[in-house]
Amino acid sequence: MTDFTKYRALSFDCYGTLIDWESGILAAAQPFLAANGGKLDDNAFLASFGRLERQVQSETPGKLYPLILEEVLRRIAGAHGLQVTDAAARAFGASVPDWPAFPDSHDALVALGRKYKLIVLSNVDRASFGGSNKRLDVAFDKIITAQDVGSYKPDLRNFEALLAGLSDLGIEKHQLLHVAESMNHDVVPANQVGLEVVWIDRGHNSGRPRASGELPADAKTLASFESMADFGAAV
Repeated sequence: MTDFTKYRALSFDCYGTLIDWESGILAAAQPFLAANGGKLDDNAFLASFGRLERQVQSETPGKLYPLILEEVLRRIAGAHGLQVTDAAARAFGASVPDWPAFPDSHDALVALGRKYKLIVLSNVDRASFGGSNKRLDVAFDKIITAQDVGSYKPDLRNFEALLAGLSDLGIEKHQLLHVAESMNHDVVPANQVGLEVVWIDRGHNSGRPRASGELPADAKTLASFESMADFGAAV
């Protein structure tokens, strides 16, 4: 059993861990997919999204996330010989505030907030996260977005910004536990900066590709849970 009593703060990946971004992405993509006659199914769309989102973020790290999403949709269309209008791309880019929270996120965060400082390390912009935070309805002690850092996870600059902000909360590095679903965006780079990590394996039985990409073999975690509810109960 993992001893969680040594930690004083928890940092969270938001999308995939707290917000059901795969359902949100697919819902936002339906007009585009329908307009193309269903030539691309949901699983193929998510697989392309996972590959191309990281590519676009790496190429344009200073671009705000809605514009990242717009470009990803255009590249998915190009890769599969489909058509996409500017209006469809803009609507997809603006969809983040509509992505649903997982049903257990709010209650788990409220319970965890009674024992720990709560931090978000998010791969979106401030405005998009603001919409998501209305769905979570939780007051985080610190929020760090890709917009604040000027890069996207798994860039280590995002995790360095996380560590640099701990002193504001009176927290030391060894007192922080990172909690995330994405192996590629979070677990691997957190390992690289020496953070301990818990994996929230939201996709354990979904049967569909992960929007965050395939699972790397070299990721190391203290423990894994199938939901935030399970993690909260264990803590």
